[in-house]
Amino acid sequence: MVKTLCFFFTLSKKMAEIIRWGILGCGRIARKFASDLRLVKDAQLIAIGSRNRETAEAFSKDFAAKYIHDSYEALAANDEVDIIYIATPHNFHYEQTMLCLKHNKAVLCEKPFAVNAKQSIEMMALAREKNVFLMEALWSKFLPHYNMLQQMIHEGKIGTIKSVLINFGFIPLPPVPPRLFDAALAGGSLLDIGIYNVFFALSVLGKPDEINAVITPAVTGVDEQCAVTFRYNNGAIAQLFSSFSSNLATEAHISGPQGRIRLTHRFYAPDATIEYYPEKMESREIIPVEKQEGWGYQYQIKHVCECLRNNLTESPVMNFADTLLLIETLDAIRQKAGICYDADL
Repeated sequence: MVKTLCFFFTLSKKMAEIIRWGILGCGRIARKFASDLRLVKDAQLIAIGSRNRETAEAFSKDFAAKYIHDSYEALAANDEVDIIYIATPHNFHYEQTMLCLKHNKAVLCEKPFAVNAKQSIEMMALAREKNVFLMEALWSKFLPHYNMLQQMIHEGKIGTIKSVLINFGFIPLPPVPPRLFDAALAGGSLLDIGIYNVFFALSVLGKPDEINAVITPAVTGVDEQCAVTFRYNNGAIAQLFSSFSSNLATEAHISGPQGRIRLTHRFYAPDATIEYYPEKMESREIIPVEKQEGWGYQYQIKHVCECLRNNLTESPVMNFADTLLLIETLDAIRQKAGICYDADL
C-alpha cells in the first residue's frame, strides 16, 4: 500500500472544495481531457499553457480558463493552479514534468511517462524530494471495463491465464504527424500505441520471465511494426503486436483452461465490450459494464482529485512501482528489437 504523505503546504479551504487544473499542451488529447474535466463536479480548468499564444487562446474559446499562458514556465509558476496535466508528445514529458515539479506543482503526466526508465526515476525522485503528487496518466486502468476484467480474473472465471493475444494497429491518415516516425521525438508504434498492449499484458500476467521482440523498421529507423512475446515460467505466453502499416481489429484475448475473455475493438477504451466464453466455448456472455457520457478521462480525473484531497503524493492505483515496471519493460523490448532514441544516448 502506498504511504500517505502530506504536501509541503497545507490544503486551503478552496483546494478542499475544488481542484484547480492547468493543462500543458493544446492538442487532441488535451481537448478530450478538458471536455471530461467538465464532468467532474469538484474539478475546474483554470489555466492553459502553450508555446503559442494563438493556440492557447483558440483552446480557451472552447474550454474557458481564467488564465491563458504563452509559455510552460508561466503556467508552472501560476500560484492558483493546484495540478498540471501534461498532454504533449512523450519526448517532452521529462523536461516538462521536471519544470512543473520544480515549481512545486502536482503533475498528472500522459503516458508514456517518459522515454526511458532513467528519465522516469529522476522524475519520481524529484517528486519525492518536493513531496508533491505525481502520476502517470494511464487512463485505461481507471475505466469500468478494465476493473471488471480484473474482477473476473480474480474470481477465477477463466482459471490460471495461459494465453494473452493483443493487437493494436492503424494506418495514419494524411497529413501524418511527423512525431510518429521521428527518432528524435521517440516515434514508432511501441511507445505510441504498443504501450497499451504491454500495459494490459503486465496487468494480467505480471512481469515476464523472458522477452523477445522484432520490428519492421520505418525509413527513419523507428518501429513501423513491433511484435513482442512475453514468456512466463508457469507456461503462460503473451503475444503483442502494434502496427502503423495495417488497420487491425484492436482487441485483447485473455484465455485460461476454464474459458476466454475478449475485449472488443478499442480494448483500451471505454467503448470496448467484454465478451466471456466459458470453458466449452458453446455460448457467449456479454458482461454489462457502466457506460457514462464523455471520453472516459473523468474516472482518472476523479481519482487524482481524491488523491490530492487526501494529501497523497502517490496514487494507490497507478503508483511509481507500476510506472517503473511498465517503462522498464518497454526499455527491455526496445533493447531486444534494436530501437534506440536520442534520449537513450
